[in-house]
Amino acid sequence: MTTKLTIFFIAMSMYIFNGYAQAYNPQQLKEGDLLFQQLNCGSLCKAIDAVTYGIHGRDFSHCAIVVKASDSLQVVEAIGGVVQYKSIFEFYKRTNDNSIVKHITQMRLKPEYTHLIHKATYFAKDLVGTPYDNEFRMNNGSMYCSELLYEVFKYAHNGIAFFPLQPMTFKSPNTKKYFPAWVKYYKALGKPIPQGKLGTNPGAISRSNKLTLIQ
Repeated sequence: MTTKLTIFFIAMSMYIFNGYAQAYNPQQLKEGDLLFQQLNCGSLCKAIDAVTYGIHGRDFSHCAIVVKASDSLQVVEAIGGVVQYKSIFEFYKRTNDNSIVKHITQMRLKPEYTHLIHKATYFAKDLVGTPYDNEFRMNNGSMYCSELLYEVFKYAHNGIAFFPLQPMTFKSPNTKKYFPAWVKYYKALGKPIPQGKLGTNPGAISRSNKLTLIQ
């Protein structure tokens, strides 16, 4: 009886664990993998979560691509003012995911698209140093996180969009009015809100049928 109960509780623990979190295991990462992250950036992240959704309804406010650089796997991401390299450890540490993964989703191109990885990661590394796009506008000489992924795979796909663009919204789905956080944000920039302009976001990319969920 004791043995059966032990096995039962181990099985239930594994079920619960796999349902809500995975063990941190950077060894399962591969070049070309895409990482989607739920950051805590206050009211702006909450506004993003309210109008976008990721695979299986998960919330994402950031994303990056895994590349091989200096004989190790790193990520290239648009964050902190510039497109930059970041170690895998630092990327996971940002959301305290160094022992258990709770805020990061790992996705990989389906086998029929893996031939794009070499060109995509090459271009991602070439874009390091590009200014961060605070305005979230396409084709303005700077890049935000999901725009980076859009552009590197468009490049790898011979200039043809690999992930589709869609009209962006900065309005509450409930009130149909601009989120106050975005009004304040763009007022500080001295720029108009790009409502309805084509763009992308981490959640939309994560839902692509060209990707498969790893964890």
